[in-house]
Amino acid sequence: MEKVKNRWLIAASALGVHLSIGSAYAWSVFTNPMIDEYGWSQTQVSTAFSIAIFILGFSAAFMGRFVEKNGPKKSSMLAAIFFGVGVAGSGFATMMESLLLLYLFYGLIGGIGLGIGYISPVSTLVKWFPDRRGLATGLAIMGFGFAAMLSGPAIEALIGAVGIPYTFYILGTIYFVVMTVSAQYLSPPPEGWAPEGFVEKQEAGKTKIKIKEDLSQLTANEAVKTRRFWMLWFMLFINVTCGIAIIAVASPMAQEITGMTALAAAAMVGLLGLFNGGGRIGWASLSDYIGRPNVYTAFFVIQVVAFTMLPFASNPFLFQILVFAILTCYGGGFASVPAYIGDLFGTKQLGAIHGYILTAWAMAGVVGPILLSFIYDNTGNYSLTMTIFSVLFAVALGLSLWIRVDIKRLRGEKEKLAVQHATAATKEVE
Repeated sequence: MEKVKNRWLIAASALGVHLSIGSAYAWSVFTNPMIDEYGWSQTQVSTAFSIAIFILGFSAAFMGRFVEKNGPKKSSMLAAIFFGVGVAGSGFATMMESLLLLYLFYGLIGGIGLGIGYISPVSTLVKWFPDRRGLATGLAIMGFGFAAMLSGPAIEALIGAVGIPYTFYILGTIYFVVMTVSAQYLSPPPEGWAPEGFVEKQEAGKTKIKIKEDLSQLTANEAVKTRRFWMLWFMLFINVTCGIAIIAVASPMAQEITGMTALAAAAMVGLLGLFNGGGRIGWASLSDYIGRPNVYTAFFVIQVVAFTMLPFASNPFLFQILVFAILTCYGGGFASVPAYIGDLFGTKQLGAIHGYILTAWAMAGVVGPILLSFIYDNTGNYSLTMTIFSVLFAVALGLSLWIRVDIKRLRGEKEKLAVQHATAATKEVE
């Protein structure tokens, strides 16, 4: 009999993959050194990151079926190759002082590695943790949020010690090794597997976690034809659009609205990763107890209030509290969505459906910063943007309530059908 793997080591392996690819969030550490070294503009340097995030979303969508067909080990290995080559190749690009090569290696090739690596472990984790879906996906995706706190200082130290090109060479090698080692342990659970005592506790009602049967078991093609798929897509799109825009301008906005010094604003930005990562594990774990629909409604209630108050929060302490609250919801939205997908569409093709949903991230990564910058350039302040974001979150709040009605209706229809089948079976026996 084949020995069943330890699901917590599966989660640790997934964390290893996400800690590696999450280093993309530390891209800004390269900005000033590249501007000083090569004379590139801030826009030119940041474009590499924008391309990578855009490609992340669409490679996740197109490679979702590959992940489902070939499993997490092969998928994570493929991600290790693309991301490792993308980062190391960026060293060659900077050595050649070529922006086009940088966009090719970091943006396109690295972005493909980001997309595959992001979704590879997630559907597997959901299957290993039927009793803790939110916690499991939160643990891995937390790594993506926290990664910048580890890689940021390391990148800065390496640039000072060996220069920009060799920093990319070293990082690309490290990421490839960590992701390759992590991939070796990743695998789905045996067919029909459940944690010891899980079924008995669920039947006896001895668990505080509200576990309901998945609403359906759909393929990716079937899922995208449903209304609830697009409601979830737009909720994630709005959450990411507004959150990523705040991340992009947190420092200058803090200085303008509150009068904080550049040093104080930089310290605040340094803490954003903590709240981004903490929100991922915190909100996702909470969703196991209060349900994914309640968590998403909470996201949007909090952010309607926060974005309404932000332009008037001249007190630095209040301003930071609001920004940190927004970042926890931003991170929590990413971490809770895989479990929400499992609840709504089942685990048959969760990786592929997750990939399709992540196109919302790709679109939001472009729309958010551009929208904010465009409005600021034309108005000279952040007030109008924050008002627009508040309205968007009011729309998202409406969607979060609408999807709950949809879920209740579908669950009712499912229960009614089950009763009809049971009644028919009883009559046949009689």
